[in-house]
Amino acid sequence: MSVNNVDSALSAYSVENRNTKETSNSDELGRDVFLQLLTTQLQNQNPLEPQENSEFVAQLAQFTQVESLDELSNSFGDFTGSFLSNQALQASSLVGTSVTVPTSHTLLPPDGIVSGSVDIPASTNELNIEIYDANGSLVDKIPAGAQSAGELVFRWDGSYAEVNGELLDWQSSREDVSSGEYTFRVSANLNGEVTQLDTSLSANVNSVTVGADGELTLNLAGVGAYSFDEVVQFN
Repeated sequence: MSVNNVDSALSAYSVENRNTKETSNSDELGRDVFLQLLTTQLQNQNPLEPQENSEFVAQLAQFTQVESLDELSNSFGDFTGSFLSNQALQASSLVGTSVTVPTSHTLLPPDGIVSGSVDIPASTNELNIEIYDANGSLVDKIPAGAQSAGELVFRWDGSYAEVNGELLDWQSSREDVSSGEYTFRVSANLNGEVTQLDTSLSANVNSVTVGADGELTLNLAGVGAYSFDEVVQFN
C-alpha cells in the first residue's frame, strides 16, 4: 500500500474503529482523531518506501495552524457576544433620557423644554428663531438679536426663551402653546442676506434597537430613528 495514499489510511482507520460505540457530533477533525489517523498511517506505510519525516512535520504544522485559527475564531465569537451584551446594557440605560440630534423638528413634552443649538458662521446683527406647529402655523418668533460667530444654544418651553444661558426680555404672547410636535427655523442676517441655519434639537429616547453588528439605533419621540453616532449631545 502506498504511504501517500491517505484514502487507504482512512479506510484502515475506519476498519479499526467500526465497532466503537461513541459517535462524534461534529464533522471536524479533532486533535485525538488526527493523532489516531497519523498512527494508522505509520502502521500501514510501505516498509520499502517509508514516509519522510518532513511529511509528518508538514501535516502536524498544518493541523496546528488550523487548530489555532479555530481557537481564534471561538475567542473572537466570545468577544463579539460580550460586546453585544455591553451594547445592549448601554442601550437600556438611554431609554427615557434626552439627547440632541441634527433635526429641525421635535416634540415639546408636557411641562417640558426643548433645547437646541446652531452654528453661526459669522457675526450677525439679527438672529430670529421661528417656531411652527404641526400644521405649519407660526406659533412663536424669538428675537435673539445680535450674535457673534460660534455656537448658539437656546431653550424654549412655549412661554419663555433662553439664549446662551440668558433669559430674554421677551415673553411669548401666545398662551395656548401646548405639548406637541414643533418645527424650528433659525435665520440670521449675514452680510445683508437672511440665511437659514441648520439646527440640532433635543428629543426623548423612547426605545433603542441593537443591530446584529452591534450598532445602536435610537428611536426618538417626535423625531424618528437616529444612529448612536449621530447624537450631538447627551442632555
